[in-house]
Amino acid sequence: MTQHPAWRFAGHNVLVTAGGDGIGKSIALAFADAGAEVHAVDIDAQALAKLAGEYPHIHISTADVADENAVARVFERQRDEFGGLDTLVNCAGIAGPTALVEEIALRDWRRCLAVNLESAFLCCRQAIPTMRGAGKGCIISLSSTAGWHGYPLRTPYAAAKWALLGLTKSIAMELGPSGIRANAICPGSVDGSRMQRVIAAEAAHRNLSAAQVRQQYTDSVSLRTFIQAEEIAHTALFLASPAAAKITGQAINVDGNIENFGGLHESS
Repeated sequence: MTQHPAWRFAGHNVLVTAGGDGIGKSIALAFADAGAEVHAVDIDAQALAKLAGEYPHIHISTADVADENAVARVFERQRDEFGGLDTLVNCAGIAGPTALVEEIALRDWRRCLAVNLESAFLCCRQAIPTMRGAGKGCIISLSSTAGWHGYPLRTPYAAAKWALLGLTKSIAMELGPSGIRANAICPGSVDGSRMQRVIAAEAAHRNLSAAQVRQQYTDSVSLRTFIQAEEIAHTALFLASPAAAKITGQAINVDGNIENFGGLHESS
């Protein structure tokens, strides 16, 4: 793909959480292909080892970014080895339980919020002083269309993604005077193994086939299609580029226009 000149990132330091697989991996690869120095962080050591084997120019760290001490170690390495940070991409997230709210165990609720929300807070808290010192920076957090519409049977996930929008808009206000921008990307249904697991869990809960549930997701979108991880990566590149220099505090949907989110979960 021929890239716009504004989307070249030579000399640009980028840290991507959940960078070993899925959307995070696509974002890490997109920045690396555009010339950035990329640090991919993931809890899955096997996925990171595979990434490093295929793309040895990408730096890796294994860490649970919902753990405060682990995050501190990752950012200490970022400062010591890479000399700074231009763009932070908070991509870490888990699907959480698929159940009615009264059936959700508190430990599952807390883990879902810890990975999807608290990890972004912990990473921002570490990244911001470095960015303030440089007088510039870009923070991109992966929310979801569930952060706009709600998500029956996925309450903790939706709650965390709504909260990410509040975090993003609030820090954009705090950080703007320091030249730092913060935005959120809200993907729709992104094709891949994680979405397949989500669909399978929902199909089992609703006594439907996975094919039926997948079709309902497709039918709810104006473009009648799932989103590809690379399309989310392209949006991240744009938001980090000079072309988006005046864009901050925004939540950008990449979802094909969901028309009837709640209708996905009606009985069939």
